[in-house]
Amino acid sequence: MMRYFYPSQPTDGYRQVIGAGDGPEHTGLALLTLAAGKSYQATTKGEELVLVILSGTCTIKVGDCVYENLGGRPDVFSGKATSVYVPVGSTYEVSASAGQKVEVAVLSAKAERQFKPFVVRPEEVVTAHRGILNWQRDVHDIVTGNAEGKVDRIIVGETFSYPGQWSSYPSHKHDVYEPPYETMLEEIYFFKVKPSEGFGVQIMYSDDLSLREAYMIKDGDAAFLPRGYHPVASAPGFQVYYLWVMAGPHGRKLQPRDDQKLAWLQNLPAMLR
Repeated sequence: MMRYFYPSQPTDGYRQVIGAGDGPEHTGLALLTLAAGKSYQATTKGEELVLVILSGTCTIKVGDCVYENLGGRPDVFSGKATSVYVPVGSTYEVSASAGQKVEVAVLSAKAERQFKPFVVRPEEVVTAHRGILNWQRDVHDIVTGNAEGKVDRIIVGETFSYPGQWSSYPSHKHDVYEPPYETMLEEIYFFKVKPSEGFGVQIMYSDDLSLREAYMIKDGDAAFLPRGYHPVASAPGFQVYYLWVMAGPHGRKLQPRDDQKLAWLQNLPAMLR
């Protein structure tokens, strides 16, 4: 039986949460937590990575490229992300700055073409407010269309849901290759909740309801979304954040297909103007 939900676990050093080939075919998620002054080194093989600094400050070295004093936000809710792209066939090292620990999400996608490493700084993150009424959220594109020609397959961003509201809504999916109407991209979510004792709900369903799942989201949980619609709800009083990584076998263009049972909701913005 396919596993969809990965509860939070304590992380000290590097921890692979979801690996490509272990359920997902194209994507993976690992977490790296380093105490002040500590470092971690690894080499990519058939994967490209995006290292998203969740909290703290660090220096990241990719091959001969050294990027110093990156990050700085105390948590994901306190500013835009700083991220580093690591190509296939590269050795990288993350070193936590003195005086504070650092938490980094290591997002991966199977890749073949090798590109150059680069940094996406907070001022380069593309932001958008989406939704109306009780399905509003802020979306931060980190490595999306802005990275076309600079990466092979990986797509990365962050979503900040509003307390008591829905996100990834009206429900959409991207599990069928039917251009130009829908693209095939599997996805992983990594969640943070503010305040951390709060919760949200991850829902997953298909048109025929052969997939019909719901999970209580707590701070630090993750979900694998191989198919179907996948809306997220935040409990009143709590903000739910999720970091997302997508990849698939047919390029990087994201063309989701909305649940047609909810299509009428798309008329509301014009009616409310």
